[in-house]
Amino acid sequence: MAYDIVIIGAGPAGLSFASAMINEKIKVLLVEKSSLESLSTPQPDGREIALTHLSLKILKKLGVWDLVDQTEVSLLKEAKVFDGDSPSLLNFKSDNSSIDALGYLVPNYQIRKALYQRVSDAKNIDIITDSAIDDVQYKNEYSEVVFSDERVVKAKLVIAADSRFSSIRRKVGIPALMKDFSKVMIVTKMTHEKSHENIALECFDYGQTLALLPMVGNASSVVLTVKTNQSDEILAMSDESFNEKITKDFRGSLGQMTQDGTRYSYPLIGVHAQTFITDRFALIGDAAVGMHPVTAHGFNLGLRGQDILTTLVKEALEHGQDIGSKPLLKLFEKKHINLTRLMFFGTNGVVALFTNDAPVIKQVRKFVLKFAEHFPPIKYLISNHLTEAKTNPLEPFEKLLKKLPF
Repeated sequence: MAYDIVIIGAGPAGLSFASAMINEKIKVLLVEKSSLESLSTPQPDGREIALTHLSLKILKKLGVWDLVDQTEVSLLKEAKVFDGDSPSLLNFKSDNSSIDALGYLVPNYQIRKALYQRVSDAKNIDIITDSAIDDVQYKNEYSEVVFSDERVVKAKLVIAADSRFSSIRRKVGIPALMKDFSKVMIVTKMTHEKSHENIALECFDYGQTLALLPMVGNASSVVLTVKTNQSDEILAMSDESFNEKITKDFRGSLGQMTQDGTRYSYPLIGVHAQTFITDRFALIGDAAVGMHPVTAHGFNLGLRGQDILTTLVKEALEHGQDIGSKPLLKLFEKKHINLTRLMFFGTNGVVALFTNDAPVIKQVRKFVLKFAEHFPPIKYLISNHLTEAKTNPLEPFEKLLKKLPF
């Protein structure tokens, strides 16, 4: 069997890339190790995705956004960052700019469901589930994709989107930097007496990080990050004890808080591949870079990466060029890898600064928050980074330079 493109992994990145290929005159194979049922009817997993304006634009372009249940979409109008019990605060608002919201909060399973719905009826896309890929072997004009049951298919381009722990990434010889934060993220939906007013909270408390993402109505996704050796105790808490803890941790600002769903846990491990390409092979999504969730940019980076690659592939198809050529793949990497490195290591630096409880470091981060809050250009850059709403992040500096008398 021969295909133009084989995509390994039907998570959001793999499904997004497949969606972009629907109207192209090529054959695409999407391979997923989980079942068809889990792919077609994904279940809630506790995760809320904070879509940037760029991500929303991409999902609309893919014809996916209209398939998302809009009754579960919540606007993120403001975000506040707190440092422990100090008055230090960094505040971002959408009402001071031309945008209606900083971002859009959507349940992860809703996005996955919409993406699968978009791809499932495409005539040029085959989907194989309950299957694993054992190897990818480069053969100059094409690559052979070897299944674990020894089936073999040929492809001009192979794309790995099989998670931050990608086995295919290792098989083709691409090394990756892995950062184990030794932390666990515990997430659950909670209701509360007072309105969140569409404000997200990030509280870097001493010994833990607590975040709140506003959902529809008087409900929020609460994210508690603790050391791995503390996670079991919190997961084993009774609902009453957990409710009491979270209400107290938010200092009663939302009134009584009550768990409304399951507590989910995810170990925090960051990954960045050393290169995103090799012969007729590319990495997208978490297989390329798996972010710490503190900046909520993991999904957005994956969506941006596949969009860059699909644009280049479509241009090559339009001009009758090789979609798996080395120049095309090098251009994809050049356009994407530097940004991901900056965001990956920058995010890890933020995590290191705001989760270190040494007295000197506490003073440093109080200064950082105060400086960022009261220096508009820096605040603008951070806001633009979070929302991806502006095309020129250096605009405030350019305006400032024009006002200088030299």
